[in-house]
Amino acid sequence: MASAMAFTNEQLERYSRHIILSEVSIKGQKKLLAAKVLIIGAGGLGAPAALYLAAAGIGTIGVADADAVDLSNLQRQVIHTTQDLGKAKTLSAQETMLAINPEITVKPYQTFVSADNVMSLIDGYDFIIDGTDNFPAKFLINDACVLAQKPFSHAGIIRFKGQLMTYVPGSGPCYRCVFKEPPPPDAVPTCRQAGVIGAMGGVIGSLQAMEAIKYILGKGDLLNGWLLTYDALKMEFRKIKLPVNESCAVCGKRPSITRPLDYEQAVCDLK
Repeated sequence: MASAMAFTNEQLERYSRHIILSEVSIKGQKKLLAAKVLIIGAGGLGAPAALYLAAAGIGTIGVADADAVDLSNLQRQVIHTTQDLGKAKTLSAQETMLAINPEITVKPYQTFVSADNVMSLIDGYDFIIDGTDNFPAKFLINDACVLAQKPFSHAGIIRFKGQLMTYVPGSGPCYRCVFKEPPPPDAVPTCRQAGVIGAMGGVIGSLQAMEAIKYILGKGDLLNGWLLTYDALKMEFRKIKLPVNESCAVCGKRPSITRPLDYEQAVCDLK
């Protein structure tokens, strides 16, 4: 086990509640400080995930988002404040995360995630958190992570419901194993159309942060091969076992997707 002498007194105090946990200790906290996590989407899911990962001492956290903060975001995107209106979400998130923990590194990526840049974005990161709110982005992130052998956490929220799953390369199903392709446009309402209770982002986004932390520590059971659903009105969690789809287009035995593609382009290429 690494010596506590490598930590400053401030670090020992900051992370003291981690260090006294046998599952973490000095050795585990060193793993967190050395880890790199990329959050794609600084919204309802990415905001709480980013706050808890920063507080936990994840050494390098990337935040990718192309949007600016608007007033409707503040009901659930708790990393932003009223004073941040009009500011790039990545910069707002960076400022808040560094205010919580100034010793970490936060890398803002003010960009839309696309087939052209997704592989370079995820390169060098140990774990990816998908905090996006649209199906084409979720399939793009899944495909890129499978191709690059990167573990990631998927999640989605709407109204009073949420879900999440974790993909670990080589040991469980990917998102496309479960949901083969995006639904037709406008077939499923967005949060903008259907609404979402603000605290739902906190519940599910915090669970995504927990999955990242457990993966880095190598402790506990991940949602690898499971879909966890949450109904806030019923206060009910359910775990649904997910099988590997051997005919999956990206992780199956004979994959037809061999490079990341924006979904509209992928439909044309795969016909």
